[in-house]
Amino acid sequence: MTYLLRRLVFYLLAAWASVTLAFVIPRLMPGDPEATMFARFHGKLDPEAMTALRRTFGFSDEPMWRQYLDYLGHVATGDLGTSVSYFPARVGDVIATGMIWTLFLAGLAVVLSYALGTLAGILAAWRRGRWLDAVGPPLLVLLGAFPFFWLAMLLLFLFGYTLGWTPVRHAHDSQVSPGWTLGFAWSVISHAALPAITIVVATAGSWMLDMRNTMIGILGEDYITMAHAKGLAPRRVMFRYAARNALLPSVTSFGMALGFVLSGSLLTEIVFSYPGQGYLLIQAVRSLDYPLIQGLFLTITLAVLAANFLVDVVYVWLDPRARSRGAP
Repeated sequence: MTYLLRRLVFYLLAAWASVTLAFVIPRLMPGDPEATMFARFHGKLDPEAMTALRRTFGFSDEPMWRQYLDYLGHVATGDLGTSVSYFPARVGDVIATGMIWTLFLAGLAVVLSYALGTLAGILAAWRRGRWLDAVGPPLLVLLGAFPFFWLAMLLLFLFGYTLGWTPVRHAHDSQVSPGWTLGFAWSVISHAALPAITIVVATAGSWMLDMRNTMIGILGEDYITMAHAKGLAPRRVMFRYAARNALLPSVTSFGMALGFVLSGSLLTEIVFSYPGQGYLLIQAVRSLDYPLIQGLFLTITLAVLAANFLVDVVYVWLDPRARSRGAP
């Protein structure tokens, strides 16, 4: 418990640092979002309307420290401002819309990739030298070595345009109304299938290889030999004794991957025109949308911190030594 409390304090400090960076980084970018925003009106707004718009978007002539304090106050109340590029929508509403699609696509793909790759690594190490161990790691690593955008475009061209098996863009058919219906569910699944497969194919090899190498080292330990000598069932030895300890190093990596889910698989969302967080981030940068950039950056970094704290909790649960000495 002491270890988790120390880690919680660290993550709270890191969260404050991330809020500060979310305020500073967009203001270091070249360009003037205020001029870009108001140029579209071609001088048709009177000064009072311009002043009201500047306040709406958080543009201020006050000193930077005062703007920073105001920003902290708004963040503490959950107010991330109004989006410039999606005016008059609130930043929180825009992010929530993209987050739903990103969590569904990238979250599902990362979990599937980790589960399939880890299970394949366990089986490959347990049956070392057989066909899965000989073919699986090099094949998956080879596929993962291709540039991600190239692999995505290849699958899109083959299965989307040439064979016509899958849709080629967006998250669902425009003719289908969103709702809890089988038609909408099937449309969402069919649109997400190819992007998800792309992510799984590109990342499963690294999970498999890491788990296989760790598992091989664990299988040489004395307690594994003792478990076999006791006459325990091979499946119990494989999962209860070997795989559980081999999972410890990969838990941290999975937590990082899970945390970055909210950033979306940027290239995947661009290639497939999938309306997730990564696609929103590109649009916000192009439009110099300070409020949306800040909100997306803050959401992503806080998600990474939360995922890592969850990893610490799981690590303590998996490894009794962490509970006894207060550190992993």
